[in-house]
Amino acid sequence: MNHSIQSADRATHLKIVIVALVAGAVLTTFGTSLHPSTDFVQTVHVKKAGQPTMVSSSEASLVR
Repeated sequence: MNHSIQSADRATHLKIVIVALVAGAVLTTFGTSLHPSTDFVQTVHVKKAGQPTMVSSSEASLVR
């Protein structure tokens, strides 16, 4: 029985590394399966600006 990671032997350290690598591989596989497929097409709608307007006076109050 190894009660501390400091007193653990080489086999215990190897088991910990293997479990961490397997868990990382599982998470990576799960994460990439959630990624949308590559045939997903995004469309962009472009809005063009209208005629410029000029404001000569404003009824808004200025608060400083």
